[in-house]
Amino acid sequence: MATAVLECADLIKHYNQGDLAVEVLRGLSLSVAAKQHVAIVGTSGSGKSTLLNLLGGLDKPDSGWVKIQGQAFSSLSENARGALRNRHLGFVYQFHHLLGEFTALENVAMPLFIAGQNKKAAHEQAQQLLERVGLGPRLLHKPAELSGGERQRVAIARALANQPGCVLMDEPTGNLDGKSAAAVQALMHELSQQLSTAFIVVTHDLKFAHTMDEVHELQDGVLRRVSSLSTAGMPA
Repeated sequence: MATAVLECADLIKHYNQGDLAVEVLRGLSLSVAAKQHVAIVGTSGSGKSTLLNLLGGLDKPDSGWVKIQGQAFSSLSENARGALRNRHLGFVYQFHHLLGEFTALENVAMPLFIAGQNKKAAHEQAQQLLERVGLGPRLLHKPAELSGGERQRVAIARALANQPGCVLMDEPTGNLDGKSAAAVQALMHELSQQLSTAFIVVTHDLKFAHTMDEVHELQDGVLRRVSSLSTAGMPA
C-alpha cells in the first residue's frame, strides 16, 4: 500500500451553540497517497470546511489525529505546526485570497520568503511556476489586472511554491465560468503528475468530483466513499 502523505484517524469535532454541543465530525478517518486526487462532497453545513481546517492544521480536533508526511500536528508547537504546514501543504480557496497590492510574481514568492529563501531565488522559482501554469507574460500584473481563471492559476502556483506533498482546495472552481473551471481542473491533474502532489478537493461541482480518483461524501459527521456520484445526494 502506498505511503500516505496526509492522513487522519478518529477525528471528532464539535462546536457549542449556547448550552448545546453540536458534533460536526464523528470519528472520521482518511488517508491520501502521493499523486492521489480525492474529492469530498456534501451538503452545505455538513462540515467540509471544518474538515479541511483540521487536515491543514488550522484548527485542532477535540480528539483524533492528523499526520502530514508521517508527523502528527498534535505533537508540535504552534510555530512548528506553521513550519510543517508551510513546507508540506498548499491551500487554494474559492476566492483566491491573493494580496492585491503585490504582483503575481510576488504573491507566488511569498511562501518561499516565509520559508527563508532569498528574494532572487524565490522570484526565480515563482517565475518558473507561473510559466508552468501558463502565466509567464503576466508576472508583473496585480490580481485586479487578471481574469478570474488567471487569479486562480496564480493561487495554484502559490500553493505549489514549496512543492508540498498535498494541496487542500476549498471550492476552487466555484467562482469560475465553465471554461476557466475546466482549465483549472486540467492544470491540477497535469501538475499532480509532474510534481507527485496529492489533492484533496471540497467541491459542489459533481462533474469536477467525477474526475477524481476517489469521491467521499461527508454526511452526519462521517465520510463514506461513494462508487457513483448519483448516490452522493448532492444538488446539481
